[in-house]
Amino acid sequence: MDAGENRFAEAPAAQPDRPAAAVTGTLFGVGMGPGDPDYLTVRAMRVLEHAPVLVHFCKKGRRGNARTIADAVLPPEPAREFALAYPYTTELHPDHPDYVGALAAFYDDAAGQLADHLGAGRDVAILSEGDPFFYGSFMHLWRRLKDRFPVEVVPGVTGMSGCWTKAGTPITWGDDVLTVLPATLPAADLAARLAGTDAAVIMKLGRHLPKVRAALREAGLLGRAVYVERGTMAGERVVPLADKPDDVAPYFSMVLVPGEGRRP
Repeated sequence: MDAGENRFAEAPAAQPDRPAAAVTGTLFGVGMGPGDPDYLTVRAMRVLEHAPVLVHFCKKGRRGNARTIADAVLPPEPAREFALAYPYTTELHPDHPDYVGALAAFYDDAAGQLADHLGAGRDVAILSEGDPFFYGSFMHLWRRLKDRFPVEVVPGVTGMSGCWTKAGTPITWGDDVLTVLPATLPAADLAARLAGTDAAVIMKLGRHLPKVRAALREAGLLGRAVYVERGTMAGERVVPLADKPDDVAPYFSMVLVPGEGRRP
């Protein structure tokens, strides 16, 4: 059994002739996968079952999606759960100075609260949709805490992987180059990057879907684009983007542009 697998075993007793070493908790970033709890890894399950503090991000007044994924494998446990409610989600543009300042203060405060648990020797598991190191809120706490406490990141199946799998759409062939784009980019940047790649995933759609549709049309890729909504979750929807009659896109949606590379 390696050290990672033995993380939750009982620590050996301190030797009587020497002081016990200071013990801090470990910060875990747990990839919860794209939505279907069947895609949780064995390591993720082990951490979820044993960590004394479970943290999830959420919108004010709502339950976080990462915690909802865990419902299938974990009962509600108020004594060890810790919700972090964002001060803003879609109320302000991310470039707005009030948004930037409020989010920075939010992450600073959250890091301080988690540091209290870690400093007291309690492991903290932050539940992260998809993979913790891929557009994840976990990264902002990791950056603030990684030099003070032990960290383990548990990788997860990304949302884009779940979406192209459920869409039955191989995303790259042969030497295809894949580009991942946030829909928040300016229209001209989206069109230019789409024109210069073989395959693409466009995330963070929301109100940006009309702009994305126009950029795909300009790049000559609209006919290959596939719209996926709530991939691997309840209410999943997959449709060619050209056949989607409206420009309504929830948070959990993306556009896939599969490559057409070398096929033996």
